[in-house]
Amino acid sequence: MLLLLLFRKQKALIMNEKIYPQIKTFMPRQRRLTGSRLNAFDQLWGTYGLAALSGTIDFSKTFGRNAPTVLEIGFGTGETLHEMAKNHPEWNFIGIEVYRPGVAALLAKLRVEPTGNIRIFAEDANMVIQKCIPDNSLEKILVFFPDPWPKRRHFKRRIINENFIKLIQHKLKAQGILHIATDWEDYAMHTLAVMQNQPSFVNLADNNQFVLRPNYRPLTKFEQRGLKRGHQIFDLMFQKISD
Repeated sequence: MLLLLLFRKQKALIMNEKIYPQIKTFMPRQRRLTGSRLNAFDQLWGTYGLAALSGTIDFSKTFGRNAPTVLEIGFGTGETLHEMAKNHPEWNFIGIEVYRPGVAALLAKLRVEPTGNIRIFAEDANMVIQKCIPDNSLEKILVFFPDPWPKRRHFKRRIINENFIKLIQHKLKAQGILHIATDWEDYAMHTLAVMQNQPSFVNLADNNQFVLRPNYRPLTKFEQRGLKRGHQIFDLMFQKISD
């Protein structure tokens, strides 16, 4: 009953309030890089880094092969992205993260355990998606544990909104998957409310709400700590059925 009430509340907010204009998917909170992370950035960015100014990506040239391509938006320190890339060498992975220490942390991991199927943008996701990702090219788009912005006055900063969904739907292939994971129940309800208004997607959950964590999404240390404390994790998966 609580889930239903939360869902109705979120749906009402989506339907009755104005649709927020496109905003940046981050807030500035940078730190200067030092030590090993700075060295990793200097040494490996040329191998793994991509720039939005270069324009639309040719995946076959970028990765040197034709393979299913997965985009993770907001990869944090890259723990999940690196693990997925190791576990699924048959997939190409593109990660977007504007927080430079997080990018450097992933590059430090790649220095110890390199893998050729990762490329990285350190720029705003909306700009990268618009300028660099070809239409109908992605097998999956992953948004794991985005900032929930829990205060109502900050809802406009949530990455999952109608404008964002309209942007990414053109980048997914037919039958492509949008996978969102969050540990905030309110954000999960918000996501359901947004996606119910998207006729181009269908919810893959049997109950039209949440799915079990798929095997390709690794458990992070942060998530494991939350589960031990009784926190609930919500996985939502939506399949593109039309443009």
